[in-house]
Formats: sequence, C-alpha cells, structure tokens
Amino acid sequence: MSYSLIFTIAFAAALVAGLLVKFWLASRQVRHVAQHRGAVPEAFAQTITLAAHQKAADYTIAKARFGLVEMAWSAALLLGWTLLGGLDVLNKLLLLWLGGGMVQQLVLLGAVAAIGGLLELPFALWQIFRLEERFGFNKMTWRLWLKDTLKSIGIGTAMGLPIAALILWLMGAAGELWWLWAWASWMGYSLLVMVIYPIFIAPLYNKFEPLDDPTLKARVTALLKRCGFKAKGLFVMDGSTRSAHANAYFTGFGSSKRVVFYDTLLRQLNAGEMEAVLAHELGHFKHRHIVKRLVAMFALSLAGFALLGWVSTQVWFYTGLGVQPNMSPAAPNSALALLLFMLAVPVFGFFVAPLPARLSRKHEFEADAYAVAQTSGADLSAALLKLYQDNASTLTPDPVFVKFYYSHPPASERLARMTAA
Repeated sequence: MSYSLIFTIAFAAALVAGLLVKFWLASRQVRHVAQHRGAVPEAFAQTITLAAHQKAADYTIAKARFGLVEMAWSAALLLGWTLLGGLDVLNKLLLLWLGGGMVQQLVLLGAVAAIGGLLELPFALWQIFRLEERFGFNKMTWRLWLKDTLKSIGIGTAMGLPIAALILWLMGAAGELWWLWAWASWMGYSLLVMVIYPIFIAPLYNKFEPLDDPTLKARVTALLKRCGFKAKGLFVMDGSTRSAHANAYFTGFGSSKRVVFYDTLLRQLNAGEMEAVLAHELGHFKHRHIVKRLVAMFALSLAGFALLGWVSTQVWFYTGLGVQPNMSPAAPNSALALLLFMLAVPVFGFFVAPLPARLSRKHEFEADAYAVAQTSGADLSAALLKLYQDNASTLTPDPVFVKFYYSHPPASERLARMTAA
C-alpha cells in the first residue's frame, strides 16, 4: 500500500470520525438543553425568569441544529477541494492561464478564499438575518453588512497579500530552513497586527468614544491603578449598531493596550458590576494568561511551519489529498502546500480541541478568583448572571459538550466557585 493511499485513508477516516463526534456532541447538547427547558435550575430560581431560561434554551438548540447543517456543508466543501479534485482542477486551470510563478500562486490563494467565502455566504447570512434576528440579537442592516463585507475584503487583501507573498517567496528562495524564516515573519506580522488593530483597523468598523461616565471612570481608574495596569485609554464602542450582545475587553499590545466597553454593556450593568467585570479581565493579565497564550501560539506555529516544511516535499502529501503536484521547477507547489496544509490540519487537530478548551476554562476560574479578591464577589456574580441572560447562554449545557467545546465554564460552575471563595 502506497504512502499516498495510506494518507488518503487516514484523512478520510479522521474527517468521518470528526463528523460523527461533532454530530454526537451536538445531539447531546440539544437533548440535554431540551430536557431541562421546563424549569429554571434551583440555584438561579430567584434571579432568572422562566421566560429568559426558555429563550436561552431555544437559542442554544437553534444554534446547535443550524451548526449541524453548516458542519455537513463544510465537510462537503472540504471533500470537494481535496479528494474530489476541486483544488487540483483550479490549480491546473490557473497554470494554463497564468503559467507558473508568484502571480499564479497568489491568484490561487485568492481564488480559493473567494470561492470558499461565496459557497459559505448563505450560512453567514442566515445566521445573522434569520437566527440572530429571530431571537432579537441582530441590529445590523443589509447596507451595514455589505459595507462591513467590502471593508473586510479590502483590508484582508491589503494585509494578507504581502505576508502571503513573503511566505511563498521564502518557501522557494530560503533553502531547506525556509520554514524557520517563514515562522519568524509570521510571528512578527501577528505582533504588528496586535499593535495596529485597535488604533487603525477597529475604528473602520465601529465608533470608539472616550468613557464619559465620571463615576464609572473614577472607579475603573482606581481599579487599574490598584492592579498596576496601564491602559492607553477607556473607550465605549457602539456595539449596538450590529448586535444586542454585550461585552467588555482589552485590546492592543504593549503601550497600545486599551479598555473597551460595549455601549450595550453600560446600559445593563451598574458601576460596581462594571468594575467587577473589568477586574476579571485584569485577572487574565495578572496571571499572565495573555503571555502564556502568546507563547503557546508561538510554539504551535513553529511546530506547524516545521511540519509544513517537511510535508511540502512529500509527493504523497499532495496526491493523498487529491492534488497532482507541479513537476516543473517553473511552477512551484508552495501555494498548493499551504492550502492543503490549512485544509488538512483542522481535520486532525479537532481531536485535541478539548485540551485548549480545558486550559481556557482554568484561566477563567483564575480570573474570577482575582476579580473576587479585588472587587465585590456579589457584583461579579450579578454581572455574570446579567450577561448570561443578555446573551441567552443556557444554564443547563450538556457536561460532555462543555468539556469538549466550552472556553468559559458554565454559569453554575463559575458561581459555585465564587460562592465557595
């Protein structure tokens, strides 16, 4: 049995196994939430109404069922690009039209992104204008959606083409260790984006106004000083123009860090609750969660580029995924290797997804503990309950589904930890 056939079988088996696990987990989630829809859990009976609980259950079930359809479609597209020969046909057509070289490779990357985006567009539109609309979360108009989409295409092209061209050039010109140089370039690019995003890119989508609530500003400033955190500024974002969901976050890197509150959040939480939510975010910085995640990203991306450096030289890697590699030196396989790698890695990586999810939940517990130590635990509990209710997050998720997917612990676990503390 050839290496190519072995890899084809492994890829197909991983894809099917992943789909079966995803369908099983989604079915468990739907069944578990539906079974507990009729009554508010006892721990929340005094704070969450039955209507809010049932809305969260219905929203969770609707998203899960929609996800099943989207999942099946994504798997079909993946098979179409790989084992059914879609990427191979597209590559050969572009070779006939443009010949080999950098232009053909960049066009191939862009064509795959454009075709994939168009084929998945109906699901994105359905989610925004039907699913989110049905539960009262969507505030986006068709005009605003089109405006955002055109901006994203323009920004993505302007920022993506240079780094893609650089990596493709390094793959062909930097020798056997090209992957090391490509990794260093990618890391530098990622850090640069973290710096410039809050200053130049985010304002292209949303309006950011300085926080003008004197009471809240004084409490937040005192909290930041008490925790030894320096921020570039405190801002309010007009999140309500697109969604009714509420949030607060830190953005930026180094001296460009800033605190951002959704305007929807300011309308729902009082000053004490806002302070507690911000203290939770500060807990992530205090425990160096951001740094740890950056280090993990650096290490995983290095391993990924090293693996790409090896498989890009193996004929079985291409043929095993339904693509005939270019045999002429004038038509390199760099873009093919990148695309196939990005298509294949998530299929195999799905089975280790519970590990980072578990680590993320651990970090959330640590951030909660820090917030309770710095502010009022009662305020944090009240804020979390309001956010869970506002975002229609179910209070009764399936435990196995949680362990596999949830990056944040369920409300019951978070509040139990805070109560114990």
